[in-house]
Amino acid sequence: MAERGGSVSRIPLPVRVALPLVVLAVALLIGSGALEGSPPTAAQRAAAIEAGVRCPSCTDLSVAESNATTAIAVRHQIEGLVAQGKTTADIDAVLVSEYGQTILLVPPDAGGVPVIWIVPLVVGAATVAALGVFFWRRSRAFESLRSGATGPGATEPNANGPGAVEPGAVEPETESVP
Repeated sequence: MAERGGSVSRIPLPVRVALPLVVLAVALLIGSGALEGSPPTAAQRAAAIEAGVRCPSCTDLSVAESNATTAIAVRHQIEGLVAQGKTTADIDAVLVSEYGQTILLVPPDAGGVPVIWIVPLVVGAATVAALGVFFWRRSRAFESLRSGATGPGATEPNANGPGAVEPGAVEPETESVP
């Protein structure tokens, strides 16, 4: 971003961080279909429900993909329930009561999904906090050792260990007390 005149034109850091986030948010909003004004038609709703319902006589096929007579019967049943104005949850409940839980290709949410996402986030945040506290304390201890050794009246540490006499140094004489 340097200009030829030698002056540097810089975009402020908050703008450099916020701009990609705003672009991402707008792209996700448009891609999610939240801005679409018309609700799905009855045929679209029925097709979406049929894609999530297993064919009772087939293996791993939805009723939308199968041409078996049981799949056709379930499709007609779903279309009739949609025409009556039933919700997707009501239709799923009717099908489960008649055919069992295995009729649904996607199992219902058991409520444990948030735990799967929240626990690792909490553990990660606690780990980052613990590491932050650890390094903060360690840096404070290092600074106190450093400032204590270079403070006024501090002497160089003896390489021979504490209490050792440096070579060539004269020990003060002590008086002997009888």
